Amino acid sequence: MADAGHVAPSGPTVMRTLDEVVIRTVSVGLMDNNAYLLTCRRSGAQLLVDAADDPDRLLALVREGSGSARLDLVVTTHRHYDHVRALRSIVAVTGARVAAGADDADAIALATETPLSRRLHDADPITAGHLTLQVVALRGHTPGSIALAYREPEHASAPGAIPGRVHLFTGDSLFPGGPGRTTSNATFTTLMDDLEARVFARFDDQTLVYPGHGDPTTLGAERPHVPHWRARGW
Repeated sequence: MADAGHVAPSGPTVMRTLDEVVIRTVSVGLMDNNAYLLTCRRSGAQLLVDAADDPDRLLALVREGSGSARLDLVVTTHRHYDHVRALRSIVAVTGARVAAGADDADAIALATETPLSRRLHDADPITAGHLTLQVVALRGHTPGSIALAYREPEHASAPGAIPGRVHLFTGDSLFPGGPGRTTSNATFTTLMDDLEARVFARFDDQTLVYPGHGDPTTLGAERPHVPHWRARGW
């Protein structure tokens, strides 16, 4: 793991503006972790997916969204340290609440010395202002890994919007080209089972996937390859 005192330059902000939400993406740290800031356009409430690294850059991102240090909630997709390195600093400055998958919550709290406000389970709702997201539990990469699903409203009309389209923030459980790393045949099978039942069966091909590292993809691009992933075993 990289020394916390040597942080790689962070990337520029990529912004997507929808009817209800602005989604800002920035890559931070030596492992090029994606952090996602969701800003409710009606209320100004903000939700950060993964306070991964480079707290100064993430605080700048928060201020881009709100003009202040307003951050209502940090959702941590899983316990791995490259996804929580900035969590303690971000919470200290903003006072944001913290949520994570129930089976990763204790490890995150211990590693970051940061108390968690909420332990998340599959299908739990999460709100930030007028935004509602759904938790998708994806066991395997870690026991408590989660994704978050935001669905555009049926009346969506902003440029580039698609009514009912889902935006899925998958952490390290799903990338372009396959599932995230697992440590055994059993955890790989569990992750594949959850991906098939809770992602590919629940959401359609236009769903946008925002992974913990790398470029976004769609479920339509990935779906034809699911049998191959299971057959190859990774």
